[in-house]
Amino acid sequence: MNLFPLNQLNLYGLHKNLDELVKLYKIGKLPSKIMFSGRKGIGKCTLAYHLINFILSENEDFSYNLEKYSINNENKSFKLIQNKIHSNFYLIDIIPEKKTIDIFQIRSLISDLNKSSLNSKPRIVLIDNIEYLNINSVNAILKILEEPPKDTFFILINNNKKVLPTIKSRCLNFNITLNNKTSLEISHKLFGSQIITLINNNILDYYFTPGKVSNLINFLSNHNIEFENLTLKKILDLLIDKLYYKKDISIKLMTYEFIELFLNYEFNYKKINIYNSFLKKIDDTKKFNLDEESLFIEFKTKVLNG
Repeated sequence: MNLFPLNQLNLYGLHKNLDELVKLYKIGKLPSKIMFSGRKGIGKCTLAYHLINFILSENEDFSYNLEKYSINNENKSFKLIQNKIHSNFYLIDIIPEKKTIDIFQIRSLISDLNKSSLNSKPRIVLIDNIEYLNINSVNAILKILEEPPKDTFFILINNNKKVLPTIKSRCLNFNITLNNKTSLEISHKLFGSQIITLINNNILDYYFTPGKVSNLINFLSNHNIEFENLTLKKILDLLIDKLYYKKDISIKLMTYEFIELFLNYEFNYKKINIYNSFLKKIDDTKKFNLDEESLFIEFKTKVLNG
């Protein structure tokens, strides 16, 4: 099931957010530096792609349908972005085999933006997962955010992680939210009403955003893992034993989230020191790019099977 934001033709649950942004754009008041902040998986990046298509598809055939909040897959700009050849669109995101968004990606972006535009359309830079900007990348991006080129918009995606104030202060922040009821309605539209029977309720209670559920379903399907009776402990056993987290950064993030979820559900005051210790180790491993394998094995030995 291909539910990456880039491919989402329909926008669900965030219509009011798009209406507000389109209104600002139409009257020439859309800020040149925007940050979408909210939980990962609620549709922030999908919202960005719909705004981008609205802007870039103006005066094109099959332009954005604001009444239906939908992108036409026959639209020229949509196709160019899909094929990564749109001259007015730039995507910065973490490369799968990397641990951070490095400075070379930012330098390449700056070099492109310093060149003259080939047409009269605005240029749009989408920076996803900004928590993965390393210190050198941050310093480089600050310069161009301070004085962005003419007719250039920056959209930054913040997954409610710690973001340097120097970046946040340069952007107009939009808090994007979905309540559980809306998340459930969106998931029904994406996966069908059987979503409740597919995913363990304990997982849905905490892990429940449409994007995260999509990632989980894709992971289970791609690895031929049975959905039925799949508990949080079984998922963690599989993730750690099979080393899936070494092959894909999204799976590594999923592993971290499931460990924190397990600690939350299995919390016991008798083991509070162990749990607090692991939460700190998780933070330190992420912060200092330490070896995940030893952490995960220790977690399985001392907590999961302890």
